[in-house]
Amino acid sequence: MNFSENIKFIRQKSLLSQEALAKELGVSFATVNRWESGKTKPAYKTMKLIDEYCRRNNIDFDISKELTEGSNDV
Repeated sequence: MNFSENIKFIRQKSLLSQEALAKELGVSFATVNRWESGKTKPAYKTMKLIDEYCRRNNIDFDISKELTEGSNDV
């Protein structure tokens, strides 16, 4: 599963809209939309927030794989 599929899985598992997930993570709706469409990936700091969100909500997300592939969003 690539990052865009992972972030969509996380959002759907949480039963959240893109807008609601964006609010949970402190980013814009457009940012989550770009992640899900595969246009960008989050920066390290945001990836850590996603990891923390998943831990709090018991969602399996392997951040180490995503971090080794790099990121290109702020």
